[in-house]
Amino acid sequence: MGKRVAVVLAGCGVFDGSEIHEASAVLVHLSRGGAEVKIFAPNIEQRDVVNHLKGSPAEEKRNVLVESARLARGNIQDLAELKASEFDAVIFPGGFGVAKNLCSWAVDGKNCTVNEHVSSTLQAFHSAKKPIGLCCISPVLAAKVFPGCEVTVGQDKNVDGRFPDAETASAIAELGCKHICKNVNESHVDKANKIVTTCAFMCKAPLHEIFDGIGTMVQEVLKLV
Repeated sequence: MGKRVAVVLAGCGVFDGSEIHEASAVLVHLSRGGAEVKIFAPNIEQRDVVNHLKGSPAEEKRNVLVESARLARGNIQDLAELKASEFDAVIFPGGFGVAKNLCSWAVDGKNCTVNEHVSSTLQAFHSAKKPIGLCCISPVLAAKVFPGCEVTVGQDKNVDGRFPDAETASAIAELGCKHICKNVNESHVDKANKIVTTCAFMCKAPLHEIFDGIGTMVQEVLKLV
């Protein structure tokens, strides 16, 4: 029997939902690792909707669960139904939807609030000593819910212009967590908390390097099961 992994999405599309390449990479690497996967998303309205062609707000409303179903090929459940007892690990891909829909980081930064079902899911896996994987901006969820944990969002300086959101590392440190600098093809394992993170699109890097970095995160999560 394969390791049972829940994947939590935040919509569909980098600017207002889950980053599609990251979500796909997580699913591919989990498949390669022989995991049994179920996909979840909160049944809530998106904070906003972005026209991805123009990069501008769209005057419409969309639902996070309904949009995430596009990535899940329709096979998805409400996050409220996720039971940590039925899984060995949980993984959160990134995308602005994490910072807009799963929490309010995009608006409030380190003073953000985390969606109640996201927070309870993280706490349930953590309490059961089950691994949690996060990539791109999603490590801020762990930083907010688990003060003192170790995560990476890449580098804490904009090295060669590749890490334009490096200030996120400082905000994580201000929350009382330890930011570990890592390259895009690496992940960091907080062994004490069983939290595995990688920077993904927080780094301006070729897609295959981001794919490989997510692969290291998924592999480490499966090793911790």
